[in-house]
Amino acid sequence: MILAIDVGNTNITCGVYKEKELLTTFRMTTKQARTSDEYGMNIMELLKINNVRKEDLEGTIIASVVPNVMHSLTGAVTRYLGTPPIIVGPGVKTGIKIITENPREIGSDRIVDAVAAYETYGGPVLVIDFGTATTYDLVTADGCFAAGITAPGIRISAKALWEDTAKLPEVEIKKPKSILAQETISSMQAGLVYGQIGQTEYIVGQVKKESGYENLKVVATGGLGRLISEEAESIGIYNSTLTMDGLRIIYEKNRK
Repeated sequence: MILAIDVGNTNITCGVYKEKELLTTFRMTTKQARTSDEYGMNIMELLKINNVRKEDLEGTIIASVVPNVMHSLTGAVTRYLGTPPIIVGPGVKTGIKIITENPREIGSDRIVDAVAAYETYGGPVLVIDFGTATTYDLVTADGCFAAGITAPGIRISAKALWEDTAKLPEVEIKKPKSILAQETISSMQAGLVYGQIGQTEYIVGQVKKESGYENLKVVATGGLGRLISEEAESIGIYNSTLTMDGLRIIYEKNRK
């Protein structure tokens, strides 16, 4: 078994794999500062609750977009699980080549998603991750990470509405019955959800136009990805475990 850890801006998501099977997942909040001992105790307790024995884990892999948690988290994994983790970054084998202007600027989460999409579905493929930010990443037919687009995520947009506008309330992000809203809450929901759908359709169309890949596969993931993928005709596949799968694939490529 291996432990895959994805450190995002909002949550730290952990997954346990037995070969290619994802046995369980669990989460911790990213924004709460923790010591290595606190991370270690949390991880050990969550593994226990999910019936995973420390002795059955052969290794760990981590992808992170939050540098300031890495010292404590890496220390926790090394001390409590007994093996130093593989950290997704320069020098780690991924199976794809990054051909953007500055490869080191590409977040490890985006690389992991790109690896999973390319290995699972083949190229050319556009990966859309509906996370804290909404990202669109293009992998070419021969496995090159060629371009990326970054936009505000739905929750960021929603938070801006209710925090920066005095009379607008905090609302649940869901598709309203109609875009022709007649009161405040459904009006906000319509703008957030249909706005994201429209953005998705336009960006996918432009990527196809400028890349020349009319046969482009479009794969979505991320917390609100299912909601948008059910409505956006341009999205062909929704995969909720794409990031975890990518971590597993990269671990296997770097297994000693």
